[in-house]
Amino acid sequence: MYDIFGKYGAVHQIRLGDKKDTRGTAFVVYEDIYDAKAAVDHLSGFNVCGRYLVVLYYQPEKIKRKADTEQKKREIEELRRQIQAKKAALEGGDGDGDA
Repeated sequence: MYDIFGKYGAVHQIRLGDKKDTRGTAFVVYEDIYDAKAAVDHLSGFNVCGRYLVVLYYQPEKIKRKADTEQKKREIEELRRQIQAKKAALEGGDGDGDA
C-alpha cells in the first residue's frame, strides 16, 4: 500500500480496517493535503489485484452533520406523533352530545 499511495507524497500513516464493518478499507494519512488531493485525483478507480480503489477524503465534520441531521429528523417525527396523538385525543373527547 505504501508503494501505491507513496507515489503521490509522503505518507504519514496507513491504517487497515480490521473489524467486521471496516474490513476491506484503509485510511491513508498524508503529510500534506495537496498530496492527498493528488492521490484522490489519480487513484480513484485504479485497479489493484482485481479490485477497484475508491479514494475519498475523510470529512469528520460532514459525517457529524449527517448524524445530527438524522437525529433531528427522528426528533421531529416523534414530535409529529405526539401532536397527532393529542389531536386525536381532543377530537375524540369533544363529543359532548349537543346534537
